[in-house]
Amino acid sequence: MRAESGGAAGVPREEKTPAPWVLRQETLLVLALSVGASALSAVISFTGSVTAPGDLQDRAATLNGSQAPGRPWLDLAWQLFGIATALVPVALVAHLLLREGAGGLRALGLDRRRPGSDLGRGALVAAAIGGTGLLFYLAVWATGANLTVVPESLPDVWWKFPVLIASAVQNSLLEEVVVVGYLLRRLGQLGWTPAAALLASSVLRGTYHLYQGIGGFVGNLVMGVVFVLLYRRWGRIGPLVAAHALIDIVAFGGYALLAGEVDWLPTPP
Repeated sequence: MRAESGGAAGVPREEKTPAPWVLRQETLLVLALSVGASALSAVISFTGSVTAPGDLQDRAATLNGSQAPGRPWLDLAWQLFGIATALVPVALVAHLLLREGAGGLRALGLDRRRPGSDLGRGALVAAAIGGTGLLFYLAVWATGANLTVVPESLPDVWWKFPVLIASAVQNSLLEEVVVVGYLLRRLGQLGWTPAAALLASSVLRGTYHLYQGIGGFVGNLVMGVVFVLLYRRWGRIGPLVAAHALIDIVAFGGYALLAGEVDWLPTPP
């Protein structure tokens, strides 16, 4: 254990690593409440898609859809409810790290100490991954190995773009806090090698995107490898949260503006 500042009245606070069996159970529960459950759902969804008649590209994977068509205020309530509840695992991770004496999400490098650096690095990563990711999706979709991804199908109401931005931020917080910062920390405490932890994090990220098809799995697996390597280099998930949020904001907003207006962007048949 090691002493850390931040205790009451300036008294050092000790960081105590829980017993291995506690860490294993805790990690499985956090995953079961978040991306682990999404991974299993994605596998079931993908199985249904590949065993159904027709080509994968003839089916759509909608990321942000209406929850109450024709009832915009009720729809907004459901959208906000979904975003808020999806962030509960992030709050749980923060609580667990605080109880451990690690300082909450600050232990993962998610704080306000370096906002300019985090945003700048995130923007560079988003530009690199976002552009190559789009080209990869278009190439895989053309082969018929991916569903048609529909980033949004919300009604044209005043809250459409604010909700899309909030959804992008929620995705980035959940995935980077749980799949990168928290999971790598716990696997390291459990004695996993760096290579094994990188593989676990990356395969998990790819798996819960499998509902999009083979391209969704492979593309996000590669993104997972890059994000783990960058996290280990920088020691912060702040830039990764910024990058992921920017990638999703551009994807969601860009689709809303361009779908049906350009012929190179796949849309549902």
